[in-house]
Amino acid sequence: MIPVPVVVTVLGGWCAVYLADTLLKSSNSLKASYEDWLLTYGLSVSPFHLRWQTALFNRQFYNWGRWKPKFLYLWFSAGMVFGIVAMFGSVILLGKTLLQTLTQMLTEAPKAQNDRMLQVVVSVPSSGLRLKAVPGVNLPVSQLTYFFSSILISGVIHEVGHGVAAIREQVRFNGFGIFIFIVYPGAFVDLFTTHLQLISPVQQLRIFCAGVWHNFVLGVASFMVLFLLPAILFPFYYTGVGALVTEVAEDSPANGPRGLFVGDLVTNLQDCPVYNVEDWNSCLGDISEKSQVGYCVSAATLQQLSFPARVYRRLDGTVECCSNNSLTDICFSYSNKLDSHMYACLPARKVIEASKVCRTNMDCHKDFVPSFCVTPSLENQTRLIRVKHPPHIDMLYVGHPMHLQYTVSLSSFVPRQNFLSIDLPVVIETFCKYLISLSGALAVINAVPCFALDGQWILNSFLEATLSSLIVEKQNRELVGFLILLAGSALLAANVALGLWMVTAR
Repeated sequence: MIPVPVVVTVLGGWCAVYLADTLLKSSNSLKASYEDWLLTYGLSVSPFHLRWQTALFNRQFYNWGRWKPKFLYLWFSAGMVFGIVAMFGSVILLGKTLLQTLTQMLTEAPKAQNDRMLQVVVSVPSSGLRLKAVPGVNLPVSQLTYFFSSILISGVIHEVGHGVAAIREQVRFNGFGIFIFIVYPGAFVDLFTTHLQLISPVQQLRIFCAGVWHNFVLGVASFMVLFLLPAILFPFYYTGVGALVTEVAEDSPANGPRGLFVGDLVTNLQDCPVYNVEDWNSCLGDISEKSQVGYCVSAATLQQLSFPARVYRRLDGTVECCSNNSLTDICFSYSNKLDSHMYACLPARKVIEASKVCRTNMDCHKDFVPSFCVTPSLENQTRLIRVKHPPHIDMLYVGHPMHLQYTVSLSSFVPRQNFLSIDLPVVIETFCKYLISLSGALAVINAVPCFALDGQWILNSFLEATLSSLIVEKQNRELVGFLILLAGSALLAANVALGLWMVTAR
C-alpha cells in the first residue's frame, strides 16, 4: 500500500496550491495582478493539475521542422507506418493480456508474473511489454528519480515528435509546455487546430503518429546504449570478472563482520561461477530451485568434529540436531552402509572450508580415504550458501536465496582506477532500463484507439484516408470510428483496472 505520509503530503500540497489559487483569484486587490502574472509566465492551475506553456522554444522547433525536408518526409512517413501498425498491434496485445489476466484470476494456482504479456499500470517490460510500476506500491523509493525523470523525458520526446512533424506539414506551432498531474510529469504542444483540419488525412497521420514513433526510437536508442555499455565504458571499467557489491541493506543477512561489503567482488556461489550480475541472479535461482548441496568430509574428520546431540524433527519434517543457541554449528545429515540416515552437529565453517561440493557419497571417493557427503539439514526453502569474494574469507549464508538477492545490490562493471565511481554504470544501466520501459509503454498506450489518446486521432485520420471511397457519408465513417474508439477505451480501461488490482491487491 502507498504510505499514509506520502498520501497526506501529496493531497496537502495540492490543497494548499489550489486554495492559494482560489484566494488570489477571489481577491479584489490581487486578482488582476495575479492573473497577469499567470498569463505572463504561461501558468494555469486546476485541481491536481499544474500547467506551464511557453513560446520560448518556437524558433528551435521551426529550425528542426525545416531541417532537411526530404529526410524528414521519409522519417515521418516511416513513423506513420509504424503508428498504424502499433495501433492494430496494441489492440491485439491488450486483448491477449486481458484474457491472460482473467485466466490467471480464475485459476487456483496463478502463473508467475513473468508469464504475463502486459499488466497495465505504468510500465516495465519483460516478455512483450509489462506495465507494473506504481510509485509507493511496488516501486522502491530509491527508484523514484529514475521513474519520474524517464516519464518526463519520454513525454518531451513524444511531444517534440508531434511539434516537428506539424511544422514539416505547414501547421502553425503555438507553443510547448510541461504539466504535472498529481505526481506524474508530462509535456504537450499547442498546434493551430484549423491548420490541422485543412491538411490531408495522410499529412495528419504523419503528425499524429510522430509521438509514438519518437518514443519507439527513444526506446531503441536506450536499448543500444544498454547493450553497448560494456564497450562504451571499456576505457574506465572492465567486466566478466565477477559481480561488484555496490550496496548491502542494513537488514540484510549478508551484513556483518563476516558478510559482504561495498567494493567486494563476488566470484562464486557454491560451485556456480559468477562473472556478472546475470550470473549472480541465475546461480541464486538454481540454488533456490535445486536441493541443498553437500560437502565431502572424511570419516576421521567427521568423527573428530561431531559431538553428541539430541535429534528432533521440525514441524516441516526436517531434522534438527544442534542447540538453538548455536550460531556456528549446523546439523548435517549423511548416510553410511549401516544406517541410511545419520545426523551430526558440526561447525559449519570447518566442514565447508577446503571441502569438495557433492550430491552423494560416490562424489567423495578419492585416494581410498573413507569419506561421506554431509548435507545441511535445514528447513524447507532455506539454503546454506558459500559466497566467495576474494581476498576475504568466504561468507556462509543461511536463509532463503531470494533474501540475499533482494538485499544486496551489485554491478557487472569493475572500475579500472580507485577514483572512479562504482555507482556510475549502475545509474546508466538503470536509467536506460527505465527509458526503454516507460518510452515503450507511452508508445503502446498512445497507439491504442481510445478517446483522448493519440490513437483516437490516428484512427480517425486512418479511416478518412482508407474508407472515404467505400463509405461516402462522413457521418457513417465517424460512427464506425466512434464504435471502434468505444471498444478500444473499454479494453484499455479493463486492463488498467485489472492491472491495478493485480499490483495492489496481491
